[in-house]
Amino acid sequence: MLSGVRMRLVTGMLAVAAMVSPAQSDEPLAWPPITKQCRPGTYWWWMGSAVNSAELSRELRVFEAAGLGGVHIIPIYGAKGYERQYLDYLSPQWLAMLRDTVREAERRGMFVDMTLGTGWCFGGPNVSAQDACALVDWNTLSPRPSPCPVKRAAPGGDGPMLNPFYGKAIRNYLERFTQAFAQYDGSRPRAVYHDSYEYQSTWSPDLLDEFAKRRGYRLQSELSAMQEGRRDDHAVRVRSDYRETVSDLVIEHFASVWTEWSRTHGFQSRYQAHGSPANLLDLYALADIPETEMFHHDCSVLVSKFASSAAHVAGRKRVASETGTWLKEHFTVTLSDLKQLVDRLFLSGVNHVFYHGTCYSPQEAPWPGWLFYASTQMNPRNAIWRDAPALNAYVARCQAVLQSGCPDNDVLVYWPIHDFWHNATGLLPQLTVHQRQWLDGQPIGDAAQRLWDRGIGFDFISDRQLAGARADAGRIATPGGAYRAVVIPPCDHMPPATLKRLATLAEGGASVVFVDRLPRDVPGAGDLEQRRAALRKTLGRLRGGSTDGAVRTVALGAGRVVLGPLEEAVRAAGVSREPMVDRQGLRFVRRAMSDGHCYFISYAGADSLDTWVPLSAAARSAAILDPMSGRTGVAALRRDDRGQTAVYLQLDPGQSLVVRTFDARSVSAAAWPYRRTVGPAVGITGKWRVQFLEGGPECPSPFETSALASWTRSGRQAAAFAGTACYTVTFDAPPRATGPWLLDLGVVCHSARVRLNGQSLGTVLMRPYRLPVEQLKARENVLEIEVTNLSANRIRDLDRRGVSWKRFHDVNFVGIDYRPFDASPWPLADSGLLGPVQLRRQEPLSP
Repeated sequence: MLSGVRMRLVTGMLAVAAMVSPAQSDEPLAWPPITKQCRPGTYWWWMGSAVNSAELSRELRVFEAAGLGGVHIIPIYGAKGYERQYLDYLSPQWLAMLRDTVREAERRGMFVDMTLGTGWCFGGPNVSAQDACALVDWNTLSPRPSPCPVKRAAPGGDGPMLNPFYGKAIRNYLERFTQAFAQYDGSRPRAVYHDSYEYQSTWSPDLLDEFAKRRGYRLQSELSAMQEGRRDDHAVRVRSDYRETVSDLVIEHFASVWTEWSRTHGFQSRYQAHGSPANLLDLYALADIPETEMFHHDCSVLVSKFASSAAHVAGRKRVASETGTWLKEHFTVTLSDLKQLVDRLFLSGVNHVFYHGTCYSPQEAPWPGWLFYASTQMNPRNAIWRDAPALNAYVARCQAVLQSGCPDNDVLVYWPIHDFWHNATGLLPQLTVHQRQWLDGQPIGDAAQRLWDRGIGFDFISDRQLAGARADAGRIATPGGAYRAVVIPPCDHMPPATLKRLATLAEGGASVVFVDRLPRDVPGAGDLEQRRAALRKTLGRLRGGSTDGAVRTVALGAGRVVLGPLEEAVRAAGVSREPMVDRQGLRFVRRAMSDGHCYFISYAGADSLDTWVPLSAAARSAAILDPMSGRTGVAALRRDDRGQTAVYLQLDPGQSLVVRTFDARSVSAAAWPYRRTVGPAVGITGKWRVQFLEGGPECPSPFETSALASWTRSGRQAAAFAGTACYTVTFDAPPRATGPWLLDLGVVCHSARVRLNGQSLGTVLMRPYRLPVEQLKARENVLEIEVTNLSANRIRDLDRRGVSWKRFHDVNFVGIDYRPFDASPWPLADSGLLGPVQLRRQEPLSP
């Protein structure tokens, strides 16, 4: 059952959620309402802003039909040959296109977001030399302009990037948007956006004054300490103070200003804080919608949890993600690849996916149309778009669940960023998603990974956020939720105010866990001995206590301070774990509902799972919801002698399910259809008729075959084809055998819609390509399988024939290695239905 404080927080958050979304259905097997914010959005690049109302409306209609919930407009460099159609950013003509877009999107029940600028990052023609990024020579304190223009700027957006820790710079920059929207006569976009931090700046005109005010001494008197070669304690402390000062300025003089401007002017803020040298948790927490990204193959759940943690602690409803950037090489990303990536994002706490992405392209542009250079080409011209609605429906159902209720992590993990600032190399290290020295190899990274591996749900928390936390009924209450304990990874440097706050939380009844040891010193150089004395005073209150094995516990007021190895100390603090993670490949994210919990459970094991799965949440009943098919049913549930609840799950590799538990409610509805396969597989044989339905460059001639193989073997036209072919076969049911059945398609390249006797069985996107079949006719069953391949072979054909299709300014079009893109050496990619196609008889299973 929920404790009093947790119940109050859940009830309060659900009340807030009810004000912004339709009410949760009381039907236990119903999916939460699918709103536009539940559906995936997409980055929508406007090349040269060479757009017109008719084409914008056409693309929005296509996006809506595919199941997208919204678009994010990013003006960038243009396509060659269309220069006369370019529109200057924020010109009256450009604003008219924005007005028409928002109006059409609203008519279709979609949202529109926009970058607060062009390309990235903030900057443009209204940024003066005084307001631009600057670098400084620390020997002479001589600043110089940084070679840092806006990247991939659109017409009307060229200019230097602004200085992100000079307060006047962002205020002057925003004036351009204040004036533009004062003249704007349409509905406003839902949100404005800041991309990941790529500024290059080490100086601002007020840096020295701000440093002295915040750190208590003059940086200009310590210039020798700013030399990277010095590693003595004093120099390290001065550089740490410099890094902390810059962090403060980015948070208070930049991010706070533009996020507050957004709310004042009727927008939400979407913010990618990563890449910044500042404290990411404090930056993400300022946004209405914090946003992470998983770049290339480097998909770190722990990094993404910095955005979701900030949202959870601050009480933000949505956590966004830039999804699919450089996931694989252009035209080789499958819907299966995207589904697996999305699942990792969901596990990290993301619940508001944006594909990266879609490029506006007029119909007249020859295939493959206008393209962005760093993207999964999630556009209507790419072959995978045909079956993308199935993936989008999956994402929408998952996000409807993950936007319901409130997060339910048990532990806060303190980020000892001052240790990183003390030990970092480079004067102003940036905290990126792909270069992760700030996390990997640090004690916090080790502690977070161990908690993750042991099934202990957690959120990260910063010094600033801890300062706003309070003890309530034995929990640590934050604006977004309540936690059983706060964990302090091994750290050397901690501000005295933070340690005092931790002691205060313990006195109020909370559990504070120090892993292995207490902090040893204060960070920085200012007022050093006075701050050390304050730290020692608080440390003195944390000595002594009782010992149980390797764990020492100090009673402090109504709470306790626990010191020892991570898992033992967390257990001693009363935190339980989710034992399901002991099964290889099972991972979860849990949310609290007013009457129970929701688990999103993802399985990445090598073999199918068919077993009882333990849950930490006690439950009277449970339901299973399959977000891929939409099927729901009452789960088999049991409780062992120790009171441990377990649910019976059957999961294929790569599959995910939602389990909704009910604390006191006994659900009476249709049972989940558990089944087991019996007997040998029966192959579906005969003459397959193959008819090409849609795609290009042209549809090959139909053919028949008795041996399934890649359609690329059937001739030159088929080898260059990207699109969809329908495989049709007529077969009799196996003799003396009744259903239900499992239809196994074998190898599919790469997605398929399946019909049996004219009735849809569903769409399959990934291995194993299987679908349930309830009933077969005794004779002449007609099986139709519409298979869609990738666009890889078609783009290969263009490059092999020397067709000029890369017609873009700026970076033009590059491969994943940032070299000129050339698909001509690629081998042909298998396409179509490779099989074998088989039936497997099933029978009901009663766990």
